[in-house]
Amino acid sequence: MKQIPYWLDTAPALPDRSGKDLPDEADVVVIGGGLTGLSTAYHTARKGARTVLVEKDKVGSGASGRNGSMCTQGITISPAEARKRYGQERARELYDAFREAVDVVEELTHTENIDCDFNRSGRLGAVCKPGHFDGLRAKQRDLADNFGHETVVLSKSELRAELGTDYYHGALLDPLSAGLHVGKFVGGLAGAAERAGAEIHERNAATGLTRLPGGGFLVETMNGTIRAKQVMAATDAYTDTSMPWFRKRLINVGSFIIVTEPLGEARAKELIPNGRLLVAHKNVGHYVRLTPDNRLAFGGRARFAPSNPASDVKSGDILKREMTEIFPQLAGVRIDYVWGGMVGFSWDRVPHAGDVNGLYYSMGYCGHGVQMATYMGRAVAEMMDGKPDANPLRGFGFPKVPVPFYNGTPWFLPFGGAYYKAKDKLL
Repeated sequence: MKQIPYWLDTAPALPDRSGKDLPDEADVVVIGGGLTGLSTAYHTARKGARTVLVEKDKVGSGASGRNGSMCTQGITISPAEARKRYGQERARELYDAFREAVDVVEELTHTENIDCDFNRSGRLGAVCKPGHFDGLRAKQRDLADNFGHETVVLSKSELRAELGTDYYHGALLDPLSAGLHVGKFVGGLAGAAERAGAEIHERNAATGLTRLPGGGFLVETMNGTIRAKQVMAATDAYTDTSMPWFRKRLINVGSFIIVTEPLGEARAKELIPNGRLLVAHKNVGHYVRLTPDNRLAFGGRARFAPSNPASDVKSGDILKREMTEIFPQLAGVRIDYVWGGMVGFSWDRVPHAGDVNGLYYSMGYCGHGVQMATYMGRAVAEMMDGKPDANPLRGFGFPKVPVPFYNGTPWFLPFGGAYYKAKDKLL
């Protein structure tokens, strides 16, 4: 059993981008080599900026290569909650941004010839209790009437044509959500950024950031110092102590995934005949999909603990029990991969982007990072080019005052996890 992400292990090998000389100055320095950073580097370089990206490990080694490889429509909070918070017009703008984000990923795969198995296979948002089924119909009407988004409600009996299990009691099908091979996408986007003119420096962590009196920043790294006119913080859940302002405003949650041995096409189709993506509507839910080579990937929170080798194995055991509870026919299947990673959450469960005293950022994707990180990289490039209205998340900036008694270490997660697991059982 490999304790590395399936997506990175099965993607084409990437070139070694470490050990290069850092230039003395740049127009844009991007800190972080995940999808946010790579997209920002790509789009700023295409605008003619001299762009330098620094990454403390390898591109895609953080959340961007450790996720469920889903590219789904829909916002993190419910449509009703979005309307209540922001009003109908602003909620619709937010929803449209999440929908357009999937289009941006698809457009990049075509424009840059990124072969990453992008497929609008559709997403099933499944409910686990009979009493939750009526909520699907209400959500379907809300999405159609207020957000222009057409979905399909599937009853328990209708769902049997989509899933080889009777575990769920219905689902909402969004036919335009997509799956992809995120390891191939990350590698393809890195190559596209370099072709556009961006420089990528791996194994070169940013260690300090100083605002200069005349404007711009001095970015200190492990391998030297670079002066930048503009800087983008693209580190999300992997933000370290060099940027404490952001750490105090993010909740970093562990997420874990197992991937089975190859099942063969016939057996895979028995589980998910139409290749849908599956997400369970629970407070502590799970997400499921087939891989391009007909394995089953099964992910979830499992344990409210950080990701490390020992924690990942324990979480993998929990996920296998959950997987076989839903799909008993997989009881004897071998698990080939288990891994974990950190997901950046904001306190209000919507992403945040903007600038803090000239330092640009986009973080807190709350589990919707594949499409939104890519989309927000493009948006930040426009913001840096003097177009603040290009930010679909304007007005959702992080609070100026952090949460009291919180320093970036989410000590409360085990208690919160126990509460939400109990809530799932009772309600």
